[in-house]
Amino acid sequence: MSRSRTNSGTIKKGPIMLVLILGAFITSLNQTLMGVATPQLMLDFHITAATAQWLTTGYLLVNGVLVPITAFLMLRFTIRELFQASMIVFLAGTVVAALASGFTGLLIGRLIQAAGAGVIMPLLMNAAIKIFPPEKRGTAMGMVGLSLVVAPAIGPTLAGYILDNYSWQTMFYAMIPVAILIIIFAYIYLQDIAERVNTKLDITSAILSTLGFGGLLYGLSRAGSLGWSSAEVLATIFAGVAALVIFVWRQLKSREPLLDLRAFRYNMFSLTTLIMVAATMVMYADMMLLPLYLQNIRGYSALDTGLLLLPGALFMGLLMPIAGKLFDRFGAKWLAIIGMLITIATTFAFIDLTASTSFTYLILISTLRRLGMGLLLMPVQTTGLNQLPESLNTHGTAISNTVRQVAGAVGTSLLVTVMSNRTSIHAQNLISTAAEKGWTQDVLIKEASIQGINDAYFVIAIIGIVGLLLSFLIKKVRQASEVEAKVVKVQPN
Repeated sequence: MSRSRTNSGTIKKGPIMLVLILGAFITSLNQTLMGVATPQLMLDFHITAATAQWLTTGYLLVNGVLVPITAFLMLRFTIRELFQASMIVFLAGTVVAALASGFTGLLIGRLIQAAGAGVIMPLLMNAAIKIFPPEKRGTAMGMVGLSLVVAPAIGPTLAGYILDNYSWQTMFYAMIPVAILIIIFAYIYLQDIAERVNTKLDITSAILSTLGFGGLLYGLSRAGSLGWSSAEVLATIFAGVAALVIFVWRQLKSREPLLDLRAFRYNMFSLTTLIMVAATMVMYADMMLLPLYLQNIRGYSALDTGLLLLPGALFMGLLMPIAGKLFDRFGAKWLAIIGMLITIATTFAFIDLTASTSFTYLILISTLRRLGMGLLLMPVQTTGLNQLPESLNTHGTAISNTVRQVAGAVGTSLLVTVMSNRTSIHAQNLISTAAEKGWTQDVLIKEASIQGINDAYFVIAIIGIVGLLLSFLIKKVRQASEVEAKVVKVQPN
């Protein structure tokens, strides 16, 4: 492979990180808008929760299937070329979504947005890894986390205000000029920070990965409406798993893999990736369940929902730089343990929701829950990436970020499945109680839905406990050398 070298002495860290953070901000903001908007869109389009979740799951699904493509693109193209191209694709998707007149058009726009946005976060994290030495990455990643949490903090409130006063299309129209400005800034300020690798795209591996992740996540999503015994669900899940097995085998045998899975030979990277899967699934509970509970069952407005989520997101953002500095000094283990304990405790506080749970209680628990997540997310992810040798940084960031996106899609699908199935069961069980108490059908459905949401939060708490147990295994490790990387390299047949 031929490489073009970059003079690291001329790199201007501030402008590069600022432009990348702005891109990550707008794409993250776009992703969080749908959580609060979902109940309103269900009414506007006359669709079920299982259908509406595709606006979130489909977005995350496209991000997930980009995992090997993202690693290849970050090696093959300069940061300036890749970032600008990604933002242009994101802009095109935003325009399509803004002009959509129905659910299908909006979903297509969201999927195009995801194709552009999927590269941004791995690109940002890869830049931070390359620009800052291991002993300063915690602080740097904490600042990245702060910027990314501001968007989720603003997103629900902004979406609520727009939905209460304007049409949902306004959310996308407002992003168009911002995306254009970021593209202009990228043209002016971005510069190369790493070597360009003239490698070829393994199309077969890309197809296998797409079929694998796509089939698996499609099957999980359809299980919410069709049931787990459905032939369609079982067939797509089986096909997805089979394609992923072949994909992994192909990567391990290749001299130049599309996605270098040697990263998983490093114990802390593998461990922290598993913890991030659990943490991400736990985090997405609020994004799907709480808005449905507040708006569809309690009758709160979209703006009220956004205001409820705002304090927690802001505190989480403020905590991330502090957590980053603590990580640089003490490591990730106890930050992860304390963060998980807080998150699990507050999740259990959500498993007994009723039709009269106070708004103050919901704000308090939701805020504490976000504080727990703020302590653990960036330290856990950074400690795994810090162990990788420099040659695996690009693949490591691609794997880490996309696994997180896939976990979010799986978590969302799992939550909707549990909520929908348990709601149906509770509705059947409450028929006699409804007759005794003189409930109307609407009251019966609301009560069953609340109990279904409670059951979903219980499942989330169990997943959190798994993440907690794994957190006790975290150790502080040094970055592996390139000599060690050659030792663990899998030789092809």
